[in-house]
Amino acid sequence: MSLVVSIVGRSNSGKTTLLEKLIAELKRRGYTVAAVKHSGSDFQLDHPGKDSWRLAQAGSDAVLLASPTRLAFVQKASRPPSLQDVIDFLGNGYDFILVEGFKGSSVPKIEVHRRDAGQLMTSPDKLLAVVTDERLDVAVPQFSKSDGMALADLLEKSLRERSCAGIAPADGRSPWSCD
Repeated sequence: MSLVVSIVGRSNSGKTTLLEKLIAELKRRGYTVAAVKHSGSDFQLDHPGKDSWRLAQAGSDAVLLASPTRLAFVQKASRPPSLQDVIDFLGNGYDFILVEGFKGSSVPKIEVHRRDAGQLMTSPDKLLAVVTDERLDVAVPQFSKSDGMALADLLEKSLRERSCAGIAPADGRSPWSCD
């Protein structure tokens, strides 16, 4: 089962930049990673006039584009998808599912916080860690934005604890001794 962690924070706090660093470091360590970006507004992956756009315009409820190296799937949603809907769609083929957003979900969160933003937006009991430019009076691990490796260590430790608790990584392998 994948370890799902949501990266939250105010607009322009550095969430995407942090995700880029985490993904690169976890991939360097040999893990499989899926990234999910939550958007509060509609988006367009295809362009007017392209064949897949034309199929959607004709009324198809879902369009899948397949090339030798990529898949893209666009499906009309009858309701806003929950994070669980997204996780179910992705399946269990990943060690980590790193989510930007879905701040109301129940998954562990890493909040990216800037001093000038005021208070944390997440209750400390729901936080796995905080990435911040100031020392905060909260009982969770705190990292600077340059601590990508240390934050990846924390995620790796969380995955290891899940594995040792009997929740297997995505491919069923457990690279750790749990003694």
